[in-house]
Amino acid sequence: MIFDSIENCSLYYGLGEKFKTAFEFLKNTDLENLPLEKIEIDGDEIFALPQKYTTVGEHEKKWEAHRKYIDLQYIIDGSENIGFVLIDYLDELEDYDEEKDYELLSGEGDYVQINDGEFAIFFPDDAHKPGLKVGEKEEVHKIVVKIKV
Repeated sequence: MIFDSIENCSLYYGLGEKFKTAFEFLKNTDLENLPLEKIEIDGDEIFALPQKYTTVGEHEKKWEAHRKYIDLQYIIDGSENIGFVLIDYLDELEDYDEEKDYELLSGEGDYVQINDGEFAIFFPDDAHKPGLKVGEKEEVHKIVVKIKV
């Protein structure tokens, strides 16, 4: 898991051309006015999922992980806590759904607060629990860029 500000995104270009493309999309796009639907950046190699939702309590979410895609989660507006832990420390709740690239897990992990202008990157070994409230529930505008492994 990586956590940083979008101002420092060029530090992560060394992770590969796909990361550079994803960060350039975030920096050079009017994110506030994107429709809340899948946006192809580079076919199924890189795409974005803009979202708006209200944060919830920690007990209302499950740990999730993906095998085919890396999540680059960027907060456009608002704040949320995101849980993170290596999947090896969790128990499987449901079998991996290959079509949806999604599995649910249970257990304990750590949390980081992500604010507008900040991002977190979750690799396939990183389980995460996004959308958690910081203090009171609030609306968050976020975009998740999916980067194929």
